[in-house]
Amino acid sequence: MNALIAAYEDMPPVTRAYTTACVLVTLAVQLDFITPFQLYFNWELVFKQWQVWRLLTSFCFFGSFGFSFLFNMVFTYRYCMMLEEGSFRGRRADFVFMFIFGALLMIVCGIFVHMLFLGQAFTIMLVYVWSRRNPHIQMNFFGVLSFTAPYLPLGIACGHIYFFLEDVFPYQEHGTRLLKTPQWLVWLCEERQAEPLPDDERPGGYQWGADEE
Repeated sequence: MNALIAAYEDMPPVTRAYTTACVLVTLAVQLDFITPFQLYFNWELVFKQWQVWRLLTSFCFFGSFGFSFLFNMVFTYRYCMMLEEGSFRGRRADFVFMFIFGALLMIVCGIFVHMLFLGQAFTIMLVYVWSRRNPHIQMNFFGVLSFTAPYLPLGIACGHIYFFLEDVFPYQEHGTRLLKTPQWLVWLCEERQAEPLPDDERPGGYQWGADEE
């Protein structure tokens, strides 16, 4: 138990906050304090009945406790942590801004494609951004984790939009940086800036069932 607590305390703050929220929401459902019907994304309930919590809870519920939930959470935790301690190391405000930007994109898309829960799509976005920034590392989660079909293109699309605006377009001949982290968010996170870790020292070196090339 002490080792588990220590591992939890060692998690970077944004990753810890998000995974904790997901576990607590799922636990509340499991104990019948709330139901999934109170959590899913519904545009009309949010903006006509002011059930604004759905904008958050729709990202925090991955289903009831079980094998699928466990692997979804490990997958989410792993890639979220690798981003936070890798290319976003020392840039917590930028990482939170990516969360906000990606979530807003998915909410807008969710209005038109009628997706009820957005957590899996958000995980895919994290995986996509991480993979584009770490193309030399191959990871295969034993082939046991699958995502519902609509979540895959949404997560990839949102991830690619963020990656293009942040990592590609600013470096084009006539490009400019369109995504700028608000100063209030920088002040709120208040973290000392640091250089990203070298590739061979970045989190994710432990390969979950894959070979590194």
